[in-house]
Amino acid sequence: QPRLVESGGGLVQPGGSLRVSCEASGLNLETYAIGWFRQAPGKEREEVLCSSGNRAEYAESVKGRFIVSRDNARNVVYLQMDNLKREDTGVYYCAAGGGAVCPLNEYEYDFWGQGTQVTVSS
Repeated sequence: QPRLVESGGGLVQPGGSLRVSCEASGLNLETYAIGWFRQAPGKEREEVLCSSGNRAEYAESVKGRFIVSRDNARNVVYLQMDNLKREDTGVYYCAAGGGAVCPLNEYEYDFWGQGTQVTVSS
């Protein structure tokens, strides 16, 4: 049974950093495009970035602050978040889908994790 598990969320002060992880079992992340999404309270889920192959597409709101990386040997994808802002607060989800290209929207992703809470507050 394919499964994605996020971890590493927590409470961080504005301007701080956090790294969240997405570990896969039952599927090889190297063959999938990986998306990171977030959902703030009372808001719709939004795509933060999509990583496929050696490319990554970032939302304007996180460009220059967030970086995605993969450890294919461990079947893990990381999201490094720096200079965090209060508006980055939300539940962060990873998703796997597509392949060589990023899915056009969240409905085209095949597998989702359960999410990890990131709270940016002083």
